[in-house]
Amino acid sequence: MSTSTTRTVWPIPGGIYPLDHKQQSLGTAIRQVPLPSQLVIALRQPSHAPAVLCVNVGDHVSKGQCLAQGSDATGLSIHASTSGTVLSITEHAVPNESGLPELCVILQPDGENHWTKLPALADFRNYDAARLISRIAQAGICGLGGGAMPSATKLRATLLNKVHTLVINACECEPFITCDDALMQASADDIVTGIQILLHISAANRCVFAIEDNKPAALNAMRAALTDSGIELVVVPSIYPSGAEKLLIYSLTGSEIATGTLAVEQGFLCFNVSTAHAIARAVVHGEVLVSRITTITGSALVNPGNYCVLLGTPINELLKHAAVDQTKVSSLIHGGSLTGIALTSNNVPVLATSACVIASTAAEIPAAEPEQNCIRCGFCTEVCPVLLLPQQLYWASKSEQLQQATTLNLHDCIECGACSYVCPSHIPLVQYFRATKADIRIAEEKLLMANQSRARFEFHQARKAAEKIQEEQRRATRATLAHQQLEQTATPSLAQAAIAAAMARVKAKKALQDFAAAVDAASNNLTTADSQADNTAAYLPNPDQQDDSR
Repeated sequence: MSTSTTRTVWPIPGGIYPLDHKQQSLGTAIRQVPLPSQLVIALRQPSHAPAVLCVNVGDHVSKGQCLAQGSDATGLSIHASTSGTVLSITEHAVPNESGLPELCVILQPDGENHWTKLPALADFRNYDAARLISRIAQAGICGLGGGAMPSATKLRATLLNKVHTLVINACECEPFITCDDALMQASADDIVTGIQILLHISAANRCVFAIEDNKPAALNAMRAALTDSGIELVVVPSIYPSGAEKLLIYSLTGSEIATGTLAVEQGFLCFNVSTAHAIARAVVHGEVLVSRITTITGSALVNPGNYCVLLGTPINELLKHAAVDQTKVSSLIHGGSLTGIALTSNNVPVLATSACVIASTAAEIPAAEPEQNCIRCGFCTEVCPVLLLPQQLYWASKSEQLQQATTLNLHDCIECGACSYVCPSHIPLVQYFRATKADIRIAEEKLLMANQSRARFEFHQARKAAEKIQEEQRRATRATLAHQQLEQTATPSLAQAAIAAAMARVKAKKALQDFAAAVDAASNNLTTADSQADNTAAYLPNPDQQDDSR
């Protein structure tokens, strides 16, 4: 099947057309950065769960040896970028939004670069999806386009959801960044192999390779590599942010991903072109993720370009190799000019997400102007690619109305920075939105903890009530058994007592009858005696009469 390059593309809503500043880093082929004296390998976990360390201070490790294992399903294995000795395991500054240090392994290279590779699975079609996903997890592969989602976690979702379309994202639409462009020119065959592995795992019946029209050299390289592969190659217009996952799926298929759902739940699986390349190296060659292509660019550099960099290489080493002129540096940015993070120090390491480092002059990226009041111009709404109302979200964020921000679908914001780019009042809208998202997460976590506490309390109360009922039932059962036993053992005695009582009543009645008879007899005798006494008295002389007779 031949590769197609002509098909309908649905235009994304909104979007902007900033100066791309890409040519200054595309003048040379990919170069290798010399081995630094120390590597600072961050043990960052996308799930924020602590990594399980596999090494101790003083251990000698080989290149590719596991330093830390992710502790849960979304964890990410971290490996030694070269062979050497573990000097320390400590907190160190890293490029992140919070500015807080993270746990890192400080590794001193020994210069031998001794590899410990995984067994190669070159005949990957002979292995099932679970085996290949396990290999990708072992290799510590994550999204190299900036998301850092563990690729194994993303692929495990395909075991639960039927995938019909695999999308390969080669748009690289943000200004200054050209690492994917350079990789496609240099390693097109490995990228195609990685795509075939993803097709084998996901069982998708269709694959679309999307590339912007401002990459002619990369387009030609990929067109040649994709010939007769059955993979559709689609050229999309150069507009920012066309490379965002949901926008790219809409642009290629016309299908919208519903709010609050993942693309894979609707049958779409999207991978960055660099991630596909890393998957090919891990499966076919047994190489874990220890390096990446990083764009080092900006007008303050003498030798801008794309460099193959070991993860953990200090950024100041990159700038030194690119011949930075410190007197010209106005800003140092990790990432692109629209979504990147301003660095306050160059003593931070390269991460898996370090697609670009910009050392710009004041003319190239002017300093941010002071924030002014919103004039309600509506420009932010016009350019929003996900059809939000940034102005309303701004008011909700500024007044800390978290429920209102949620109602306005703040979580749909992809933080592309288009609204901030066009704002005439220079309001850093994305910063407000990021802060509000963090506040909402904190509020949700507190609510979750409160609900869990209430559920535990209610469960405790219900358990006590159930125990009380059970105890009453046990008491009732014991009382019933005791009564039954008493009846069984006490019945003869009660019968005897009843007989004795009846006999006593008979005797008492007889005694009463005898007593009554005796009383009657005594009464009769008394009456008789009285009668006799009266009769006798009639015959006795009267004393008075006797006295009168003398």
